[in-house]
Amino acid sequence: MNMRPLLMTGLCATAILLAGPSRAAPEDAAAGHITGVGGVFFKAKDPKALAAWYRDVLGLALEPWGGAALRYDAPGHPPALIWGTFPATTKYFEPSTASFMINYAVDDLDAFLTKLKAKDVTPLKRSEDTTGRFAWILDPEGNKIELWEPPKRPAAP
Repeated sequence: MNMRPLLMTGLCATAILLAGPSRAAPEDAAAGHITGVGGVFFKAKDPKALAAWYRDVLGLALEPWGGAALRYDAPGHPPALIWGTFPATTKYFEPSTASFMINYAVDDLDAFLTKLKAKDVTPLKRSEDTTGRFAWILDPEGNKIELWEPPKRPAAP
């Protein structure tokens, strides 16, 4: 995969990778390698109530088994899921005390934040740089969520 590191500016002084076109594994590559992220799982004090909040407030379509399936081939989905680590001393996840933060890509940050405002969810902060537009919120259990609108790609001629 052609990876180009970009440094986010402002308080988000951490690297983010934007992926170019994917590259198939070499024909002689042995089996047994990571092909992508298969899920994000975390503990909740009240799993059903928290899942309902993600459904009702963020609009995740819950499956009968209780979670959501976010499709890679959805219209406007970024070409890659970003995986990264932060130092244990990072303040980037604050005010959450969780050891993780989930970034959800959105198609129109302003429209999404308007929907959230109608559900009494106020962003902690907003930011914009060359990697896109961002806003951060907390879920009912205090987990920080990063919302990201990737930069618009130029239309093909």
